[in-house]
Amino acid sequence: MREGEPARRQPVSPSVPLLARMNIRWRLTLTYSALYFAVGVLLLIVMYPVIGQTVAPFYRRTVLLPGATREQAEAVVQEYRRQWQAAVGAGESTFLTLSLPVLIGVGLAAMIAGYLVADRALRPVRKMTEIARKLSENTLAHQRIALGGPKDELQELADTFDTMLTRLNDAYDGGRRFVANASHELRTPVTINRTVIEVALSLPGGPADLRTLGHVLLEVNARTERLIEGLLALARSEREPATRESVDMREILATALRDAAAPGVEISADLRPAWTTGNRALLERCAAELAANAFGHNLAENGRVRALVRVLGGSVSIELTNTGPHVPRYAVDDLFEPFQRLYPDRPGAGLGLAIVRAIVRTHGGTVTATPRDGGGLTVAVRLPRAVG
Repeated sequence: MREGEPARRQPVSPSVPLLARMNIRWRLTLTYSALYFAVGVLLLIVMYPVIGQTVAPFYRRTVLLPGATREQAEAVVQEYRRQWQAAVGAGESTFLTLSLPVLIGVGLAAMIAGYLVADRALRPVRKMTEIARKLSENTLAHQRIALGGPKDELQELADTFDTMLTRLNDAYDGGRRFVANASHELRTPVTINRTVIEVALSLPGGPADLRTLGHVLLEVNARTERLIEGLLALARSEREPATRESVDMREILATALRDAAAPGVEISADLRPAWTTGNRALLERCAAELAANAFGHNLAENGRVRALVRVLGGSVSIELTNTGPHVPRYAVDDLFEPFQRLYPDRPGAGLGLAIVRAIVRTHGGTVTATPRDGGGLTVAVRLPRAVG
């Protein structure tokens, strides 16, 4: 699993015990219910012999008539003992008959109460999970859990998590600022180098070898400029957009396809109105990188690019499919990493799809790539649909 991707739930083997396959909410529910039920059973066991002790005093008194013989007295005692045993048995039977349904009802009520108690106990954990998921899907670096409430174990866990987020954000911002500042500082000497080379090439009468070397240096300098611009774009793309507005991705992608069009590559486009909310400049850069990737990594002759823009439910879908060299499935995920180039002889510095991923993430979307049968790639972007 790559960094920033949501965790995939692994299938559970049927051989794993049922209790281990349950989530923690149901395990807590069963624990609470079992405790309630055990207390009810214990109360029933304790109360059962008490019934006999409660009924006994009413049948232990022996009443003898005046002048009764010993045999008559023994008969009276036997009769009272029989009546006492019958009364105790009837009382215990009635107690069991009435207690068992009540015990079952208490068990069901305990399960419902246990579920509610477990749900309430796990509410802070659920809040932490939602915020962590939101942070993993975009760059809301300013957001923290800020749980509040009593100073208990959950509060301590939330505060520790907030501290970790702050330190990670500081380290991440430091690295991003370094890349942006270093790239910005490199622009000036590289621009000066290009100017000097161009001036030298414009002078008449220079040796042919020197002029050839000048053209080579100029091409190397141009490649360095593209690399620096890509690094700057990547650093800017990973920041949360300061301004957002409603933009139509159909218009933005149509412009990007028109600017990146190359001779010998046929364009097939089905672009429909699809409005999203975001930073226009970043989304234009995203579309430009998608189009540049589709045309730059295509066949030299009889190449094709198919572009789709549409609305699917609550998201805006953008898909670009091109013909080109074969892309192994195991190498697809690496294409979104900076400086990863499947074929080094192709143009570019390997930052295009990395910039696309960074921009899409800052806008709360997702981007995936799928190899095309026969060569080429399909890049699919999903962005949240504009509300209203």
